[in-house]
Amino acid sequence: MTNNRLGQPIVVGIDGSLPALHAAVWAADEGARRHVPVRLVHAIKVSAFAYTAGYTPPESFFAELDLDGRRYLAAAEAAVRRAHPDLEVTADLQHANPPWALIEQSATARLVVLGSRGLGGNSGMLVGSTAVALVAHGHCPVAVIRGRQPEEAPPTDGPVVVGVDGSPASEAAVALAFEEASLRRVDLVAAHTWTDYSSDIAYARASLLIVDWSWMENEQAEMLAERLAGWQEKYPDVTVRRVLARDRPVRHLLEQSSGAQLLVVGSRGRGGFTGMLLGSTSQALIHHAPCPLLVARPNIAHGSAR
Repeated sequence: MTNNRLGQPIVVGIDGSLPALHAAVWAADEGARRHVPVRLVHAIKVSAFAYTAGYTPPESFFAELDLDGRRYLAAAEAAVRRAHPDLEVTADLQHANPPWALIEQSATARLVVLGSRGLGGNSGMLVGSTAVALVAHGHCPVAVIRGRQPEEAPPTDGPVVVGVDGSPASEAAVALAFEEASLRRVDLVAAHTWTDYSSDIAYARASLLIVDWSWMENEQAEMLAERLAGWQEKYPDVTVRRVLARDRPVRHLLEQSSGAQLLVVGSRGRGGFTGMLLGSTSQALIHHAPCPLLVARPNIAHGSAR
């Protein structure tokens, strides 16, 4: 992923759910490809149980929470070792707010991996809000593991798809996508939309004002080619297919990734306000992508293709 993270582990959030087990195995596959260890993390926010209407639970209650956490970690570790017996794996039980525990872990991680859905409630950590918080505030790329159907294992065939819009986060996504496609020995689909209108009405009105669509399409095609050129030179083994569309980014990326094994996007693109930490496109894909989603951050150095 990044040159200064070569020896750092892949961190996986574990909460005892089936999607968390899928995430652990996916992370193990990634760790084996990259020859890096995997760290399994389960976090318990003990303070959430401390007082309920003035009642403090007995110590045995907290001991049971710890026992459950160790069981979740043991099950995940067993699944990882079945898939990759020689992979270095560690398990870490923490007493902390789950999102912030993983954000802290991300500072020394190569990648943080989450399941798409968790147990929810006080015992679950892998709900959508955790993924959104981690993508917005984490220090490394984040992968949200999704299958074609809820709780289904993630796909392992198909190309890697990357969303390209020319933003700094998009540049980081392109770097990651080329690397992933090369490691997996699959094709790369570079998808670009060249209208960001937020509603069909605005899109329809704007289309009336733009006469020469072919000129704009050619301009966007040139931009996409420029964004990819250096990376194609660096990864000559990767076959790239460029796809352009006058469409909203989310809809286009969902369509292109319907048969993919991985979708890569930036955490924030060209749209929105400059102070936003998470774009609407990446946030929507966290909840709806039909395959594992890998979100890159613009402040993470990925090296240069030039």
